[in-house]
Amino acid sequence: MSEIECKELYLNTADLEVPRELYQRRFSDRRSHMIAKEFDERVANEPKVSFRDGKYYVFDGQHTIAARKHLNGDEDLEIKCKVYFGMTAQEEALLFAQQTGVSAPLTSGSHLWALIAGDDPTAMAFKAATEAVGISLDYDQERGKNRLGCIRTAFNAYKRMGEEKYREAMEIVATAWDGEPDSFRSENVTAITHFVELYHGEYDRQRLITRLRRVDPMTIYREGRAVGLNLAGYKRYLYQVYRLYNGSGSKRTALSLKF
Repeated sequence: MSEIECKELYLNTADLEVPRELYQRRFSDRRSHMIAKEFDERVANEPKVSFRDGKYYVFDGQHTIAARKHLNGDEDLEIKCKVYFGMTAQEEALLFAQQTGVSAPLTSGSHLWALIAGDDPTAMAFKAATEAVGISLDYDQERGKNRLGCIRTAFNAYKRMGEEKYREAMEIVATAWDGEPDSFRSENVTAITHFVELYHGEYDRQRLITRLRRVDPMTIYREGRAVGLNLAGYKRYLYQVYRLYNGSGSKRTALSLKF
């Protein structure tokens, strides 16, 4: 971290820029109007701003700034800001990813995007591992073929099981259902990553792909929700993968229940 100085300064909103192309979330006019409706200057936080390359970049508080403008007839005005000097764009992104308190919680896509912009090594390695098997990260939840929307679920799996097993599991998800959007539901990713982790070195990859391919990608979700066994959390979905894999196979090829 570089040496950083912080001051409280009054700045004109016309001079503030939001680095959305780097790490900031999309602007929501609806959210800014909601803030304006309930705005109370006595408890409002000052926007956090980084002075970099001769410009003032907002890394926390863009909707609060817009709300103040709404209350001023949508005209620019002077507002008090917490201004940081000596930060890099990467440091801004990491602080943005760590924001807490009254700020709107970051979506998993926004959080990861900010970490990547901040050169976080784990986030960058996760992105590279995902893209290496032909899957793109769906930061904005737009859905589509080979687009991964359950980013938090997948990122947690990557950190838990390591790159090799993670790539193996995600390649199975993509191959079994030919990258269909429903195949990347959180329940499928959770179940298959846990299955690969638990039975690594024991299961037959092609057998698993073939068995999964026989069912609709929503099957794991639907039957996991309806399962009557005494299974909680991810295990109800993991059990569906386990059941599909064993099928009516012989005892020689069947896997034992480990969970």
